Amino acid sequence: MSDTTIKQNSFRAWLLAARPKTLSGAAVPVLIGLSLAYTDASYYGDDIFSWTAAILCILFALVMQIDANFVNDFFDYARGNDDSATRLGPLRACTQGWVSIETMKRAIATTTCGACVIGLPLVYYGGLEMILIGILCVVFCFLYTTHLSYIGMGDLLVLLFFGIVPVCITYYVQLHTVTFQVFVASVACGLVIDALLIVNNYRDRDNDRRDGKMTLVIHIGEKATEYLYLGIGIAACLMGSVFWMNAHVLAFILPFIYLLLHVFTWLKMQHIHHGKQLNECLGETARNILIYGLTVSVGLLLL
Repeated sequence: MSDTTIKQNSFRAWLLAARPKTLSGAAVPVLIGLSLAYTDASYYGDDIFSWTAAILCILFALVMQIDANFVNDFFDYARGNDDSATRLGPLRACTQGWVSIETMKRAIATTTCGACVIGLPLVYYGGLEMILIGILCVVFCFLYTTHLSYIGMGDLLVLLFFGIVPVCITYYVQLHTVTFQVFVASVACGLVIDALLIVNNYRDRDNDRRDGKMTLVIHIGEKATEYLYLGIGIAACLMGSVFWMNAHVLAFILPFIYLLLHVFTWLKMQHIHHGKQLNECLGETARNILIYGLTVSVGLLLL
């Protein structure tokens, strides 16, 4: 049933469809990649860091995330997986009738093309290989919702496209290389952001099982998922020791603020266990991701 308080195709409808709370997951990897590049740029010359390229990387990541949200909204509706009566997560625009189907199709085409237009100038800074990276981002944006999330590949894609790819490529665009420190930081970032998918799939496990969506949560079970959620936060902070080894002590120490909050969210997740109340854990996890990105970046830039 449509929420009549939200006018179809209105600004508010599109704002809800864009899912602004998810944008931290897109911004944090780029923020970390830029902080690493800015810190290391002094070894190559103070004028090597490009603010234009930095802005393009941020805009590309944000528009691609909105595009992915639109794709997810549309195809979940088309598959019949978004049932407003049984849905536990935030309501979706197409299912609620906030955005018409034909308009959503045009929006997907617009955001996909928009991301490509924004990303194309990065060829000037990073070389022709940026075209391949852009194509992969677009292709897997669609494959995630339409196929790969149904066979338990979602967590791997998060590690790749919210960790390794954005952190390393953002750094590469600036300095034309990728160091061991950058790679480890990218994996840690991917783990932190995967916590968002884990708690989302943990909440939806019964509905996903019914719909034949075999997420990692269903494969490994509830208790193992709870400890996986805790473990990836611990692992990410311990991997930050690579910063310490490269004389960025604060970039290792400050993220333990994130870890403390992550543990509190994990305890709440275990207590709630089922139902819509797990959306509290989802919101807290998004907040924790942002805090992780800020603490790592501040730690890199200060020392």
